[in-house]
Amino acid sequence: MKLILTREVTGLGLAGDIVEVADGYGRNYLVPRGAAITWSKGAEKQVSQIKRAQDARQIRDLGHAREIKTELEKLTVTLPARAGSGGKLFGSITAADVVSAVKSAGGPLLDKKRVQLPGHIKTTGSHTVTVDLHPDVVATVPVTVTATS
Repeated sequence: MKLILTREVTGLGLAGDIVEVADGYGRNYLVPRGAAITWSKGAEKQVSQIKRAQDARQIRDLGHAREIKTELEKLTVTLPARAGSGGKLFGSITAADVVSAVKSAGGPLLDKKRVQLPGHIKTTGSHTVTVDLHPDVVATVPVTVTATS
């Protein structure tokens, strides 16, 4: 069975790769879990979109990771969220919220899978979020959660 991977599968390939797998593995495991789509000429056009999005978020090398780290640590990231009395949020801050706040603060486009939250952020105030940019480079980003009405 010919499939196009939509995300990285250990031992098989990266997102956008066209792979040949056993029918049962593809039909019963990869496709239902959203890790792959069946190959067709139309679906092959999606491969270029997947790879383009992946390249936009990818860190090229150690030097590039260090550049992004210094850029991230200079930012002042403010995240408005609905909060009740006492600064307790209605819900919690997610990695996707942090990624969009970094982008709106003028920072680089990050992959939300690389953002590590310090537990659940459920209160207003200052929090420190880490971003794994490279196996050797970890950036710390100060995030300030403010209350909105």
